[in-house]
Amino acid sequence: MVTDPGTPQAPSAPPATRGAKPPRPAWPLATGIVGMLVFVLFGVAVAANVEHPFTQPLDDWWRALVGATSEAQIQNPIVMLFQEIGQIGGAVLMVILVPGWLFVIRRWRSALFVLAAELGVNTVVSQVVKNLVDRPRPAADAALGLSGPLIPVDHGSFPSGHGVSVGILVVAIAAILPVAARRVWWIIGAVLAIGMIWQRTFVNAHWISDAIVGVIGGASATLLLWWLFWRLLERDRGKPLFRRVKADQPSESVAR
Repeated sequence: MVTDPGTPQAPSAPPATRGAKPPRPAWPLATGIVGMLVFVLFGVAVAANVEHPFTQPLDDWWRALVGATSEAQIQNPIVMLFQEIGQIGGAVLMVILVPGWLFVIRRWRSALFVLAAELGVNTVVSQVVKNLVDRPRPAADAALGLSGPLIPVDHGSFPSGHGVSVGILVVAIAAILPVAARRVWWIIGAVLAIGMIWQRTFVNAHWISDAIVGVIGGASATLLLWWLFWRLLERDRGKPLFRRVKADQPSESVAR
């Protein structure tokens, strides 16, 4: 069909810009900001009254309900598993094993992200805030039949360092997984987070509010880091996690 030369033509769509940067999604930024606001506001509230913050009635009730009263009660594999996730085992996983493997499969941007999350977020959100707030940990109370921490601990109950670590782990691993695998991982991550909150209060190392807000702080700060690294991580997205891509071999040998 011939088009009438006098008929105005609809403007054609502009060609796609080669090498255009993919937009960062809003949800990691928004969720991270909200979570960090919760973390900071709670820290300020606790610092204002470290001996009896506004969550103390809930903390006392949960401790009386869940807290172990002897070392014999905590000697089981599940308790020790969560203990290791927040200590040497988790550090080896997130500082050596995961980044090392990512470097091997040439996803070095993802490796740098994991290292930045584990080392940077843990330092600022856990250790710096512990020193600033310096909330006392649960103490033994013979009259009420309550025990103090049943494992070695450092100073400062808020935030739970183990809680921060598991929050980092859950979000950082989600960031490097294929999108299709994330739904299953989020479920596993929720189990890990809930298990860590239970473990930290069961061994009387933290008040429950310290453990919950610690997980929120670690996860939220890592979400913000994920947003910052988003474009770099997308450049790694096509590289498989569990096998190296070999160069294509020619289908036919070259004649001599």
